[in-house]
Amino acid sequence: MTPAELSRTVLHAVRRAVEEGELSVDVPERVRVAPPGPGGYGDYATNVALQLARPAGQPALRVAELLRARLVGAGGIGEVVVTGPGFINFSVRGRDAGRRLVSEVLRDGVRYGYRESFAGQGEGGVVRLRAAREVRAVVQLDVVARLLRSQGAVVRGSCAGSLDAEWGSVLGVCVEQHAQGDPGSEHGQDGAPVDVRPVPAPADPLPLGRDAARWALLHPAPHDRPRIGDEHLVQRESNPLFRVRYAHARSRALLRNAADLGFEPEPGTVDVQGAQEPQDAWEARALLQALADHPRVLAAAAAHRAPDRLARHLVTVADAALPLFSAVLPLGEEKPSAAHRARLGLAAAAGAVLAGGLSLLGIDAPDHL
Repeated sequence: MTPAELSRTVLHAVRRAVEEGELSVDVPERVRVAPPGPGGYGDYATNVALQLARPAGQPALRVAELLRARLVGAGGIGEVVVTGPGFINFSVRGRDAGRRLVSEVLRDGVRYGYRESFAGQGEGGVVRLRAAREVRAVVQLDVVARLLRSQGAVVRGSCAGSLDAEWGSVLGVCVEQHAQGDPGSEHGQDGAPVDVRPVPAPADPLPLGRDAARWALLHPAPHDRPRIGDEHLVQRESNPLFRVRYAHARSRALLRNAADLGFEPEPGTVDVQGAQEPQDAWEARALLQALADHPRVLAAAAAHRAPDRLARHLVTVADAALPLFSAVLPLGEEKPSAAHRARLGLAAAAGAVLAGGLSLLGIDAPDHL
């Protein structure tokens, strides 16, 4: 059972409890599951009972036990344990959940997470976007269009005025142009274009170059003021763009080094329960969770016209992947084993997600850094 499947199973249990009158709450749109924290148990945990307790007018432990009764024995779930103030912890059945996930990512490559869920949306089946003649708005429009296309939408973008030539030559932006018109409906109703209106950039980002400039404009939420400075250029752990690109470059280096040793990535069971330290197991589960979340993040970033969601997700993937890379290659006289091939597969999957995400942001994913 993948994290996405587990999330849907928990959401179904909440819906059943509401329908049967044991909980009086609005059913949430989604339930987040994640690797358990300190004091947790098993493979995944959720705090949905704590979130529902107040609106339900019941103690969180009571809500957790109500949901636990509906989850025990569900397909793909082994044990269900309530811990702490009301966390629901799961052990999933089937040790090949990670293998199936890695296999899917390696099969789809940089297009992992692409769907057709937005096909046919918009007036006449076309989503129309419009940006003000301002550098951040134009870059945001460019990436929102890429995200919508990744989910099957047909998109036309336009700018209220002519673009500066350097926005194309330096930042790689290419959108249609038209003269300033009346403001369109923010929600794209009646055929009006959807206005992309982030907080404007406080300074010229062009001196940063394409990759750092795009990251500086896209990583903050649209309603936040971006920081345009040299911090986006430094090659240090404090720079999230560096961590993302470094993690991708490391994954590519591992593939090259493994080829020199005569083995290739292979989807397999990543034995997180057999890890040497509890922290190792938590990190492996965190990376699998991040990879499983990628399709949902792409869809949400497209739906909410929020490229920052994808940028932050790439940081999550990179930060989960980097600590695991040191265990991918055999050491000393050790021979490559099925475990090494499975770990290499996980590293390659992380690299594919990072490369695909950076491409959607219009940022280069280097093989060497």
